[in-house]
This record gives sequence, structure tokens and C-alpha cells, in this order.
Amino acid sequence: MNKAFLKYDVSAMGIQADTRTALTWLESGEKQKSVATINAHSTCVAEEDGEFRAALQKSDMLVPDGASIVWASRLLGEPLAERVSGYDFFTAFSALADVQGDVSYFFLGSSDKVLDAISKRITAEYPNIRIAGVLSPPFKTVFSEEDNARMIAAVNAAKPSVLWVGMTAPKQEKWVEENRARLDVGFTASIGAVFDFYAGTKVRAPQWMQRAGLEWVHRFMSEPKRVWKRYVVNNPRFVWLVIKNWLAGA
Repeated sequence: MNKAFLKYDVSAMGIQADTRTALTWLESGEKQKSVATINAHSTCVAEEDGEFRAALQKSDMLVPDGASIVWASRLLGEPLAERVSGYDFFTAFSALADVQGDVSYFFLGSSDKVLDAISKRITAEYPNIRIAGVLSPPFKTVFSEEDNARMIAAVNAAKPSVLWVGMTAPKQEKWVEENRARLDVGFTASIGAVFDFYAGTKVRAPQWMQRAGLEWVHRFMSEPKRVWKRYVVNNPRFVWLVIKNWLAGA
């Protein structure tokens, strides 16, 4: 079940139903599905980036990765069940897939160091999930057609059930939407910073901050130079965007 949130249909089911739905895609043999996340920052970026906006709108599952999305949904009269962060979706799905068995992963993105750490941790924590392959793509703003062809060929040769993409937004979502029809996978999920969090190269906020909706404060304090615009500029923009829509519907 989805709820209308601004210009998007966002999953209102909660993490257990979301991950169960994704596993059902694999069980039924469906292909080329996509999962993406939406938060305050991505909402603001998508206001100015039509390609990114379309990628979010066309995803088969768009999960509310941000307490601000859940709070805003209540104000707008379309309440979402709960926040579903990319990290929580990844780990909850992996727990289901480990029990199910016969599920394989391909990780596309980040560095060889991060990919190696992810592979080792997956093998230790979810021994029934097979690592079909990993690939660190070229560090470029825009990939060439040759780059895309090599990445797609590597993924398809490995025949994974799931492709996890960690290239940061909006690059990853746009890449997935542009290329998913050429990918022979059950579903592709754009999960960005989850690669670093799961590998342990970056530390996620403590549980109490996550529960209080303050994970963004931890990220800002950890990487102020990199993420300042996301929170100092786009958080107020998001609040104003939500208020405008609330007033329009009042």
C-alpha cells in the first residue's frame, strides 16, 4: 500500500511488509524491479532535477528514509507507518533472504576496500547469501556508454538475485532508472551511504538518535563540510515545501 506524498507514491507498509514484498519479487521470478529511498534532501534536489524526480516516481518501491518524511506525511493527512532507512531495509531484507536461501547479491559502487569489508561481513552474518560479485565503478560525475556497458555486463555475467547500488543520490537512482531494463536481476536497490555504514568505514548514529529523528544531526557533526548544504539549506527548504502544500490543501 502506498500513500501520496507531495509528487510521489511512498510505501506506507513499514519495514516488515516492504522487505517481504521485495522477497516475493524474487520468489515469483519477477525481474528489473527497483527500490529507492526518499528523504528531505532528495525531495529538494528532485524539485530542480527532473531526471532524478522521474527516477524516484518510477521506482517500484519508494521507502520513507527520514523521520521528516514521516512527520510531514502526518501533517499532510497521508500518514506513513514508519521510517524505513536504507540501512534498515538492507539488513532486514538480508535477514529474510538468509532464512529463505538461494539469494545472491552484487554490490556496485564505492571503493574496493569498502566492497571487501561488505563481502566479509555479509559472509559472516548471513552465510546463506551468496556474493555473486562486486564492482567499484570509475569515479566520474557521468559514466560513458562504455562504462555502463562494462558495469551491466559484469552484473549480468554474475547473475545475482539482487543488485545493491551505492553511488550516492541522485547519481545512483538516475543510473538505475536509465539502465535497469538491461539488468538481469530480480531487483536493484539504491542505498548510497549504507555501503560505508555496513562496511564500518563510517559510523551510523546511535539508536537513541535514530529513534528521536536526530540521525541527521549525527551525520552533520561527522561530515560538516560534505553535508552542510543538505541540512543547512535543504532542511528549511523542505519545511517550506511541506507547509506550502499543507496550506494549499487546507
